[in-house]
Amino acid sequence: MLRGISNLISPELLKVMCEMGHGDEIVLADANFPTESFGRRAIRADGIPAGDLLDAILPLFPLDQYDTSNFVLMEVIPGDAYKPVIWEDYLAILARHDPGAHAQHMERFAYYDRAKKAYAVVATGEKAQYANIILKKGVVK
Repeated sequence: MLRGISNLISPELLKVMCEMGHGDEIVLADANFPTESFGRRAIRADGIPAGDLLDAILPLFPLDQYDTSNFVLMEVIPGDAYKPVIWEDYLAILARHDPGAHAQHMERFAYYDRAKKAYAVVATGEKAQYANIILKKGVVK
């Protein structure tokens, strides 16, 4: 047992976050994301909402301050009337842990291409659509 680390972060996820270096990326994937076929390292966090996991990760995980594309969300497909209200939760969590940081949006297939190159993909239990996040690791100051 360790202090100060959320019990939502599994030992496997903690190990992977420690292994990652500056510029490596991790995907927090919603329940519909093809985690096993996309991820070189697939980590299961079934049943955990992505926002809760994000809130547990960001205190431990510095975002890349030199890349404005350090927090990336998948764009809504043109013509899809769905409004991802979960993004508001994500932005509030981001503002709480990394004031001044901004989210970027990326077209679906470009997002998939980037996700395939990620260091790891975490399969969350998040059921909201367009709830995937790419985090790019920075340096500890």
